[in-house]
Amino acid sequence: MISFVYILFSEKMNRFYTGITTLSIKERLENHIKKKYSRLNFTHKAEDWKLVWELECISYSQARKIEIHIKKMKSKVYIQNLLKYPEMKRKLQSQFHE
Repeated sequence: MISFVYILFSEKMNRFYTGITTLSIKERLENHIKKKYSRLNFTHKAEDWKLVWELECISYSQARKIEIHIKKMKSKVYIQNLLKYPEMKRKLQSQFHE
């Protein structure tokens, strides 16, 4: 099943959010903005989320591995490099292939 890893950014919070979905990115973003998820969800804290990065994956498993990798980096600089260097997408896809 095709899945996506995505990164959102909130100017209000000056924070990034990394997630995965099997929905369309547009639908998932709308759900975050409309706060359709639990109040405990991190994205519930702001309403100005913007999609800044996305990566299509061949499976949910691959997407999950990439999401975990990005989150484990715990680095704004790493995310900024993902935004700056598009070739990093191919590296992630090959590093976390099925």
